[in-house]
Amino acid sequence: MPQRRSHVAPSAAQTELAAALAALKESLEAPADFPAAVLAEAAASEAAAPGLDLRDIAFATLDPRGSRDLDQAFHLERRGSGYTVRYAIADVPGFVTPGGTVDEEARRRGQTLYAADGTIPLHPKVLSEDRASLLADVDRPALVWTFALDSAGVVEDFRLERALIRSRAQLDYASTQAALDRGEDGPAALLPEIGALRIAQEKLRGGASLNLPDEEVVRGVDGTYSIERRHPLPVEEWNAQLSLMTGMAAASLMIDAGIGILRTMPQPDERSFAAFRHQTEALGRPWTTGRYGDYLRELDRADPMTLPILEAAASLFRGAGYVTFDGPVPPETEQAAIAAPYAHATAPLRRLVDRWSLAICLAVSEGREVPGWVRESLADLPALMQESGQRASRLDSATINCVEAALMTPLVGSTVGATVIEVRGERATVQIAAPAVTASAPLPEGAVPGSTVQLRVVRADITRGEVEFAV
Repeated sequence: MPQRRSHVAPSAAQTELAAALAALKESLEAPADFPAAVLAEAAASEAAAPGLDLRDIAFATLDPRGSRDLDQAFHLERRGSGYTVRYAIADVPGFVTPGGTVDEEARRRGQTLYAADGTIPLHPKVLSEDRASLLADVDRPALVWTFALDSAGVVEDFRLERALIRSRAQLDYASTQAALDRGEDGPAALLPEIGALRIAQEKLRGGASLNLPDEEVVRGVDGTYSIERRHPLPVEEWNAQLSLMTGMAAASLMIDAGIGILRTMPQPDERSFAAFRHQTEALGRPWTTGRYGDYLRELDRADPMTLPILEAAASLFRGAGYVTFDGPVPPETEQAAIAAPYAHATAPLRRLVDRWSLAICLAVSEGREVPGWVRESLADLPALMQESGQRASRLDSATINCVEAALMTPLVGSTVGATVIEVRGERATVQIAAPAVTASAPLPEGAVPGSTVQLRVVRADITRGEVEFAV
């Protein structure tokens, strides 16, 4: 599906929007700047000694265009009728001193926040965008997972090792997708093949992917803001399968060792399934048989009813959290959407918990005791990640609300067309086509999900991020 973008033109509204976004960041108590002691420690930190020299392997990274905080690099090759997948992760545990100022500040932040006017990073940029980042054409320490896959994409064996690598290419999603569509050779040439096999394995496990359209606030070079909505490219889904495979391997290592932190999510209950079935019937695309993951996977992305269905399906992907253990493994270890135990272990530059997962997995792989600092702080992680997750969610939703209010400001008093996505009592979630805005509005009489309705824009408050409609 093509991307859609709506712009806020330079005006008084733009000035008000910039002030609202700045105030929003201040209200979150998440400063972009780091204390001097943290910066000094980060600049002076030395990487852990790498065990292997893998610089002869042509790794490549794949991220949004312009990214500097590169957590992962991959190398794909055939192995008989199967494949060898190497997945290198930035060696953040090797740079951060436990109990040091960088560690303490990272625990306070929890994760990198992506604001409309720049990032609020988890680590100082000298680490996250330079010395620890897997940038191209420079030597970098990494934690390298090596997977042996059979012809069906099943993991037959894997290992984790500390190594020195050298990425040869920094790829971006759009250019890589275009090159693959043209049939060009390159570092990602096997990614469609391996990604499709891993998606087939996900289907066999009973996994499910929601794949809602991305919604991102983009700041232009002229200072204007826009909202971009698009469905992920196929190459993004194939690439995500490498991360999921690694997260499942990390979970299995930690479960076998009797210590770790897992990302869990419960199976939807029958009430949630019944409600979703009712919604698909109302939208004229009934889910009657099979697993919900298969139903979602087969939806036509060009169908205008698909977006309302995906919005409704979001209720099936709730309750995710973290569970820690040091001893008996908890009875519930599965992430229901993945249909397997899973751990966050592939984004340590941007997410706090991954450093613990990697430190545990490396110790287990090397036959060492898990470091004491990991055991002492493991139980603190769920609360730290929950707090940072709530902060990130507030920032994302409030930013989009402010930008949408700015987009609607010129239309106050006008009538706009909208599609009903979801109905909740006497109100509806609606999608306006131009400008691309999702909002809550009074439910017109007789309207159901999928209906096209006419709404009058009564008020747009940029500072509060509120838009008021009338039927």
